[in-house]
Amino acid sequence: MTDEEYMQMALDLAEKARGATSPNPLVGCVIVSPDGHVVGKGYHHKAGEPHAEINAMDDAGEKTAGATAYVTLEPCSHYGRTGPCCEALIKAGIKKVVAAATDPNPRVSGRGFRRLEEAGVEVVSGVLADKAYRQNEIFMHYMKTGRPFVALKYAMTLDGKIATVSGDSKWITGVKARTYAHRLRSWYDAILVGRETVAQDDPSLTVRLVEGKNPLRIILDSKASLPLERKVFTDGAADTLLVVTPQALQEKVRAFADLPGVSVLTAAERDGHVDLSDLLQQLAKKDVTSVLVEGGSDIHGAFFDAGLVERVYAFIAPSLIGGNKSRPAIGGQGASTMEQKVTLQEVTTLPLEPDLLVTGLTRKGV
Repeated sequence: MTDEEYMQMALDLAEKARGATSPNPLVGCVIVSPDGHVVGKGYHHKAGEPHAEINAMDDAGEKTAGATAYVTLEPCSHYGRTGPCCEALIKAGIKKVVAAATDPNPRVSGRGFRRLEEAGVEVVSGVLADKAYRQNEIFMHYMKTGRPFVALKYAMTLDGKIATVSGDSKWITGVKARTYAHRLRSWYDAILVGRETVAQDDPSLTVRLVEGKNPLRIILDSKASLPLERKVFTDGAADTLLVVTPQALQEKVRAFADLPGVSVLTAAERDGHVDLSDLLQQLAKKDVTSVLVEGGSDIHGAFFDAGLVERVYAFIAPSLIGGNKSRPAIGGQGASTMEQKVTLQEVTTLPLEPDLLVTGLTRKGV
């Protein structure tokens, strides 16, 4: 087998923990003996638990001497919740490490490779780097920018509508698309909607259609005007973060904060609404590395106009609503010229009969 084939095996292992490792990255590792046999496999299961290299070496047992470790991300060299993987690899007698991507974490970046080389371990990096980077686009973005990775998700008709003029939107897409959308929720740290979505639909915002963790539910309600009885505040299915501005009535804020599983965050105000940049900065301090925005047209438009969207998930149904006043997928100001339009990068499609998912990045280098 080639280096690329072993690395693909490691990437496939890493993918098994999708949605479970935050704020850590997805990492897989394969140990190969000097005669080319795979003797150990492992991946990082959850933050605070052993890293991929440790699990792979445990699987290999006493067969690590002189072996090569294929790992999807640069091995760590520092003490965090667990010990440094570099030292464990060296102690196990690993003679060569083949890595896909450099870890952008400033506590690691390049240091892991240097420590291995100092100990006489041969290091090769950059094997399937693009795949490894894309697999960990959330972690990479969070480490490089210091703010959560934001994805915009919506279901729309062929004419770009997410609801009728009356606000009716159940259901635009079929069961397969809705099930996949719930899987997306399990991959992100948080799901965000605005006041109107909660007021009109009273959603649960959980992953009830699939197995996986429920994301943190973030509700934007500048004045804390929503009723306390809505599901997201009372069902106990997941934690809920109500985001208000200084103009919110403090008595109502205290009432929300007293509800089990509900906390309140006060963000800066911009034009009468939550300042989204300030919100993302505050979420980053809470180790929220990713946010899936499932709000209505206005919320989508606000994130889009602010240039804060990194990925788009558009579920397209073969149906039409029509009407000048029915609701578009993205509101706000939008582009005033075609030169200002956003063209998605690295676009992929997935048939979810009878619907179609189109996803891509809003800019290169995300």
